[in-house]
Amino acid sequence: MSAPASQTVVDGLVETSVDLSQSPYYSHDMAPTTRAERRWGMRDIAVLWISMSACIPTYMLASSLIDGGMDWRQAVLTVFLGNVVVLIPMVLNAHAGTKYGIPFPVYCRASFGILGANVPALLRALVACGWFGIQTWIGGEAIYTLLKEFFPAWRDLPLLFADASDPQSTGLGINGAQLTCFLAFWLVNMFVIYKGIESIRLLLNVKAPLLIVLGLALLAWAYDAAGGFGEMLTRPSQFAEGGPKAGKFWGFFVLALTGNVSFWATLALNIPDFSRYARSQRDQVLGQAIGLPTTMGLYSFIGVAVTSAATVIYKNLPADQAKKLWDPVFLLSLFENRAVLIIAMISLAIATLATNIAANVVSPANDFAHLWPRRISFRIGGFITGLIGILIQPWHLVANTEVYVGKWLVGYSLLLGAVGGVLIADYVALRRMQLDLAGLYRKNGPYWYVNGINPLALASLLLGMSLCVPGFMAQLGYIWLAGDLNAPQGAETWPSIWGDLYSYAWFTSFGAAFVSYLALMLTFGRKFRR
Repeated sequence: MSAPASQTVVDGLVETSVDLSQSPYYSHDMAPTTRAERRWGMRDIAVLWISMSACIPTYMLASSLIDGGMDWRQAVLTVFLGNVVVLIPMVLNAHAGTKYGIPFPVYCRASFGILGANVPALLRALVACGWFGIQTWIGGEAIYTLLKEFFPAWRDLPLLFADASDPQSTGLGINGAQLTCFLAFWLVNMFVIYKGIESIRLLLNVKAPLLIVLGLALLAWAYDAAGGFGEMLTRPSQFAEGGPKAGKFWGFFVLALTGNVSFWATLALNIPDFSRYARSQRDQVLGQAIGLPTTMGLYSFIGVAVTSAATVIYKNLPADQAKKLWDPVFLLSLFENRAVLIIAMISLAIATLATNIAANVVSPANDFAHLWPRRISFRIGGFITGLIGILIQPWHLVANTEVYVGKWLVGYSLLLGAVGGVLIADYVALRRMQLDLAGLYRKNGPYWYVNGINPLALASLLLGMSLCVPGFMAQLGYIWLAGDLNAPQGAETWPSIWGDLYSYAWFTSFGAAFVSYLALMLTFGRKFRR
């Protein structure tokens, strides 16, 4: 495919000479960046990833895998390997953002059609809303943990909407003070969104060193207080011979690896929202390679080491509280020095705020804006994200390792893997990284397909997702798979292969969508492509 005459290429960066402003599919937020606006160097991209990766969910990742049976080496290596894997589609998708200066929803137009692009954009946006809610919950919990030291009565507040006559009733799952702190932190997020993108950049510059310093300080304290890193770093894997889970390592490893790939599978799709500001392909590739896997590996190790030492320091805790030591907010709440507690919780809140806005607002705000470019701005899209983030009740998503990894991380990867398969098959394999920039904004242009929608892309998306749906339903307890020891006697079961496909959810859906899209476009695509 030769480059259209309406666009110029300088140092690998494309600009168009066509006036796009009259298109109904154009807005300031959706416009391609000019070469002059692409000022982010390798350092900026690396700092972006260090800032986003050094966060509380990263800290908790490896500890959750240890809770599932791994030893610390297996857990940290799984985290690192998962991020090396996800780096590949991330760099490939980022290429389009850097070369053409386009955000993620516009990038989707090439494969899904100008109107069909709303489907993958909304799938990505809904997952981001879930992450926005989780990070907002973590920030609210930091505030709650700090304030309950000054208001001890908060500890005994009843759970909202729980049935007092039913000991098993948990109602909303949180008390009134927790909900108030959650909503207060939510309002701070909304204020930052209102102030705009420049406030986000300021937050990231403050946050990057803040949480790393806090993590290293926790590491030093834990080592000193425990006289070493404790039993977790010496405890053998439960999958070792003679262990309680002997012979089951690979099944858990696959699920854990998929969960770690899924952790940043969201950003692997919408990375053009950031890479559109990069100065060159070299800057975006090296910046991401330096910033992502290394920070994820280091910060997850800090989480493991601190949790390990904490099990020694607080060995007399009741069993139900000991299980919470992997949560840094809970761990810090055990500190008796109020000055330390105040500094730590304020630092956590600021750091969580920065990560939340950068990782979980920029993309869905653009995605919602893409629905109606002339009426929905970045700011309004951010407010929509915030509202959905409340409605999903995010505290349930981080309730325990089984829900967090098995249902949330792996569950949404079946959606995002399929989207990524279509995008990369189209941009890299089919179009050889060549797009008509003006055509991405033009009705009846090369990406209009059938009334603005590419039915072959949607068919491939559905195929990729469908292979993982039975396994996901089994995770939720709606169906049973063969060999499941928890299945009721006489219950109808599905073949166990569906569980295996779900364990590889991101890989399964990505591969199926990639292959089917290429096959369909090469066979029938001439009828739709212009």
